[in-house]
Amino acid sequence: MRVATVLAVLRPALPLLLGLSLGCSLSLLRVSWIQGDAGDSCADAAGGGGAGPGRKEGEESQEEFKPRIVPYYRDPSKPYKKVLRTRYIQTELGFRERLFVAVLTSKATLGTLAVAVNKTAAHHFPHLLYFTGLRGAKVPHGLALVSHGDERPVWLMYETVRYVHQHFGGDFDWFFVMQDDTYVQPERLKALVAHLSIHQDVYLGRAEEFIGGDEQARYCHGGFGYLLSRSLLLKLHPHLDSCRNEILSLRPDEWLGRCLADFLGTSCTSQHQGQNYLSYELAKNADPEKEEGEDFWGAIAVHPVTEPTLMYRLHKRFSRIKLEQTYQEIEELQAQIRNLTALMPSGEAELSWPVGVSAPFSPKSRFEVIGWDYFTEQHLFSCPDGAPKCELQGASKADVGDILQAALEQLNQRYQPQLRFRKRRLLNGYRRFDPTRGMEYQLELLLEAVTQKGHSHLLSKRVQLLRPLSQVEIIPMPYVTEATRLQLVLPLTMPELDFLGGFLDAFATNALDARDNSRLTLLFVYDPYDAQRVGQVDVFARAKAMVAELERRYSDVKIPWISVKTEVPSQVKLMDIVSKKHPVDTLFFMASVWTEVTAEVLNRCRMNAISSWQVFFPVHFQEFNPALAFRGGEQAAGGGASAASDFPRDGRFDRQAFSEACFYNADYMAARARLASDVLDREEALEGLEAFDVFLRYSELHVFRAAEPGLAQKYVLRGCNPRLSEELYHRCVLSNLQGLGSRSHLAMALFEQEQANST
Repeated sequence: MRVATVLAVLRPALPLLLGLSLGCSLSLLRVSWIQGDAGDSCADAAGGGGAGPGRKEGEESQEEFKPRIVPYYRDPSKPYKKVLRTRYIQTELGFRERLFVAVLTSKATLGTLAVAVNKTAAHHFPHLLYFTGLRGAKVPHGLALVSHGDERPVWLMYETVRYVHQHFGGDFDWFFVMQDDTYVQPERLKALVAHLSIHQDVYLGRAEEFIGGDEQARYCHGGFGYLLSRSLLLKLHPHLDSCRNEILSLRPDEWLGRCLADFLGTSCTSQHQGQNYLSYELAKNADPEKEEGEDFWGAIAVHPVTEPTLMYRLHKRFSRIKLEQTYQEIEELQAQIRNLTALMPSGEAELSWPVGVSAPFSPKSRFEVIGWDYFTEQHLFSCPDGAPKCELQGASKADVGDILQAALEQLNQRYQPQLRFRKRRLLNGYRRFDPTRGMEYQLELLLEAVTQKGHSHLLSKRVQLLRPLSQVEIIPMPYVTEATRLQLVLPLTMPELDFLGGFLDAFATNALDARDNSRLTLLFVYDPYDAQRVGQVDVFARAKAMVAELERRYSDVKIPWISVKTEVPSQVKLMDIVSKKHPVDTLFFMASVWTEVTAEVLNRCRMNAISSWQVFFPVHFQEFNPALAFRGGEQAAGGGASAASDFPRDGRFDRQAFSEACFYNADYMAARARLASDVLDREEALEGLEAFDVFLRYSELHVFRAAEPGLAQKYVLRGCNPRLSEELYHRCVLSNLQGLGSRSHLAMALFEQEQANST
């Protein structure tokens, strides 16, 4: 009985004990085998007489890879200089871009074929530049043109190669040179470049024999374009002057090929590392719609293109071929997914719709549920401004029309020839955006179904469609650094004077003490009545005293201030004054007196404002009215009023405020010049505009509007100037009203007030 009791207790642990004993036994057995093999190998090595050199080589290899610690030493006699570290590791490690494209054009084709190349290929190549020998040419819109001032073809080629080496030789791995009468398939060219090694001398294109020569060397035909590797371009540069003086030729492509063959011994080839440079010669009066065959479909370059219309027709033809190939690949992938899904444990349950697209987003709580927006063909019942119903227009109207057309085409494609459908009207429409898959639609359609015999019948049918997310791409952006000097501009009116002390303290702590490369300019905005009495009573005397005290604390800092007399202190009028007093390359940061300047905000301004490319308008975080947000026990639980004022505990991003802005002076001056030609002498038109409106309406720059968590402001009831335009005044009032509190805060305050009145 006692043994049976012990076995009953140990029975659950028996598998564990057996597993441990078996594992220990196998591990001991494996150790004995390893030791035996090691001993045999050592014995064999000793018997062969090679143990000594073998160990020596092993020791040398280990010593070779042993890290060495180099101690840091700085000469105390030399002044210390702060090292500027780049923001991106790609720049610091010296990584280069992949491909640079140079297009040779002329006076006769600059406004025709060059424009056609720009419209068909420029958006595929981030770095594309046009070269011409015409001096003072009128540049078509959207073209980046370099004019050399000499129209001789060989001289143009010489100057182009020299210019590319001088300005881009250290930034790119491959250089593609083409003429403006050449059509290029950008995706095939980029795929070719991606499969080639960058560490070899490559001269790749359509190889042709030299005119009048029987030598083995070849040159690349310029009409079909050619690739030059960076290493070959670097070796070619010292010989360019000799080639220009010693080689006589009328064709620029033959001149370049002769230069490479004579001085570097490099000949053109149409194949390299298993990759073929495919080209297609277009016959005279050829029709792109009738061209067939793999030679045409797979061509990287097509030549000659005699007119812009032919360039666009070629682009249409190749785009259609690419689209058909993409649809075929999608069908093949979907078939593979269906076949593999049948082998999954769950079978067909693992298959999502559409096949190959991510499954719908699964919410973890009721707060993550994505709602459906209801729409008809005329109205949308989920409006951006919060209205219950608004007219369907713009992009939304085009989207609904496109999805209705797509639904009808899919139905006809599925049921023809037995049935043919005609749309009568949309009964109900629903759509929602799923961030994991795209825009989903559910449509209830009233259709007229017509049979092959001509009989028709009305029926309603519900369909579900999906507009999937396209390929996500990284948008190329110009390089910027955090070392740019930043000029803060602070307009100050009389009601805002009480908040200047807090702004100057924050600026001194986060900018002056931190030695940040930023400066401050104050604008004292006088009312006409106060400006007349400035000799007796200066309303900004206290502000000027604060500035003087700050300059005494920081002897190397000067804070200039400008007095402005105006009844309507609009941003445009104030910036007109400041803009004239600073260089064109100045980076401005327009701030308000409630803006808390931090190093993070300053650096974000530098990174997001890009000269000739982008302006930045941050959306600051506005704290709610503490009298409503922190009522009674909430404020006490948070540690009192002082604790609540340390950081914004409850608030919102104020989308109605445009007081903060980051932009370059040159960009503002360009937009302001367009504004001046529009409004002429109507000064009252400037009162209804802010800097945001100027850039949005009168410039082609990217206007970047984003929430900025670093810009956190305390609650203040701002004074709205009724002399501003109706739109600006409405924005100010709406900002004050929305900044009082959330719906729950206002509801609680209203409830407590009603309770107090009822008692």
